[in-house]
Amino acid sequence: MNNAADVPNDEVDVGADAEIAACLDPDTLTSFFLFAGAGSGKTRSLVSALTHVQAAWGARLRQRGQSIAVITFTNAACDEIKRRVQFDPLFDVRTIHSFAWSLIEGLNKDIRAWLADYLTAEIEDLRRKEATGRAGKARDERIAKIAAYEARLAALPGIRKFIYSPTGANRTRDALNHTEVIKITAHFLSEKPRMRSIFVGRYPILLVDESQDTNAALVDAFFRVDAEHSGAFAMGLIGDMMQRIYADGKEDLGADLPPGWRTPKKVMNHRCPSRIIELLNAVRRSTDQQEQKPRSDAIKGFVRLFILPAEHPDVGGVEAEIAQRMAEVTGDEAWAVPMEVKTLTLEHKMAARRLGCFEVFSALYALDSQSLLQRTQSVALFFTDQVLPVLEARQAGDRFGLMRLLKLHSPLMAPEALAANQGRGYLADVQAAVDSLAGLLNDAQDPPLLVILREVARSNILEIPERLAAWATELNAEADMEEGEPEPNAKTLARIEAIDELLAAPFSQIAPLREYLEGRARFDTHQGVKGLEFERVMVVMDDFEAKGFSFKYGDLFGGKDEGKIVESTRRLFYVVASRAEKSLALVAYTKDPFRVRDFALRSGWLLDDEIVIFE
Repeated sequence: MNNAADVPNDEVDVGADAEIAACLDPDTLTSFFLFAGAGSGKTRSLVSALTHVQAAWGARLRQRGQSIAVITFTNAACDEIKRRVQFDPLFDVRTIHSFAWSLIEGLNKDIRAWLADYLTAEIEDLRRKEATGRAGKARDERIAKIAAYEARLAALPGIRKFIYSPTGANRTRDALNHTEVIKITAHFLSEKPRMRSIFVGRYPILLVDESQDTNAALVDAFFRVDAEHSGAFAMGLIGDMMQRIYADGKEDLGADLPPGWRTPKKVMNHRCPSRIIELLNAVRRSTDQQEQKPRSDAIKGFVRLFILPAEHPDVGGVEAEIAQRMAEVTGDEAWAVPMEVKTLTLEHKMAARRLGCFEVFSALYALDSQSLLQRTQSVALFFTDQVLPVLEARQAGDRFGLMRLLKLHSPLMAPEALAANQGRGYLADVQAAVDSLAGLLNDAQDPPLLVILREVARSNILEIPERLAAWATELNAEADMEEGEPEPNAKTLARIEAIDELLAAPFSQIAPLREYLEGRARFDTHQGVKGLEFERVMVVMDDFEAKGFSFKYGDLFGGKDEGKIVESTRRLFYVVASRAEKSLALVAYTKDPFRVRDFALRSGWLLDDEIVIFE
């Protein structure tokens, strides 16, 4: 193992990589927890460990039919690691949900038994709450849940095979959701000794990236595997508790580790400028005393805190002014170019408001937030991936692109429709339908989505999603109900209201919505940039606009001295501040600007000339 004194300053962490390599020797397998702070190059360490195993023991592991399991936090991280190890099948690299499903897929009898117990317990708990609960929306939701759980419980005996989709798009009773897959896997690993033995036989080494945010129950199950198969199994946990931002992660992971575990540590931050590293060290000083070092060639960098009054009437205008000030302070004119600055908001709707698609986003989010953000929601995709591209192709005069889109999405261009309507006249009718739709946007008109929807339905140019069918004609959702049909429940009424609000929004909001959902916008959420990095970062901290309860910057900046919310917000602040490679603008909206200023100075986070108060 290399001694830190024997290597250049910027390479002091090579000792940690050597220690990890020693832990993964199949003859002396040893579990470890690697502390890897922001910008420390933990992905590089992970890949270094994998390539070492590949070169030294790959043939031996393949001969035994064994693999190395690697759990990462995002699909993008999976793809990056697979690419770096040249897609070698020796490494089974997956997200946590995909990995969990790979362990239980096909165990249909056991899954059925677990679900029966789980649903029965949930129904009993809901009935207890119903017996003492008050009438209102909460009661309606309990009753709806009881009915749904009872129907699912009754259907279990008829399910022969369970399925799972990483997109969460499945809605059938044989489909398991994300939470269930994790719970079932954790339960089976914890309670079934044979499954633990099979697991170790298949995966003698398990590496868990971002372990601080990995589900606590599943991490505990892995610890049980480790305890029972010490010497034949090694688990490597890689992470930093200061970067734990999800509530289901294991608290105090890394503390009170089992005897014999190694604890390599990385002290470098290769990403951030020295001034930002000073801020990061100050932020975590009250938590764990861990400190990082900048590279010898790191720039100084810039940090500024801008304090503004709460509920500011023009957040877009004032944030543009702040970006201009950052351009002047840093001498970096790219700050004045919106797309060159990554602006981080606490909540998706804050980003949507700044992008100009708030009404559309809010309505679609109310329909189903998960499928919207995962780009699997049929209502959103109808407008972003069908209507908008068709109109863009027509406006650009792209006849080839337009025809490709129509063949892909239009009932008028389906093979059976073309067979029944041959000749140029029919294609001219199809073109006329497209022209009629495009005509709604003539003279800079911006019609509501309802007008667009009904024109699409009239011409049959595109297939209308089932959820929008009742709105596609002059009849509204309520009028579409047959006489004598029972009144819709609260959930149905909420869906009707969301679709009404969606279709009242202007069509111009669809383009920025698509940009945001595809990850091409200059905005993102605080939680969404975990693991990413940007040259210029603006962090918007506005508790009033976010209306959240898990994170409160007002509490962090002097509102409260301690507590779970303060600590979770401190960790989130550390994560977002550590994304910056050159300069960082902190934008705090507050009702007490001088309290925020005094806290920033007193805590040693910022200097007086780094703070600007807007009147």
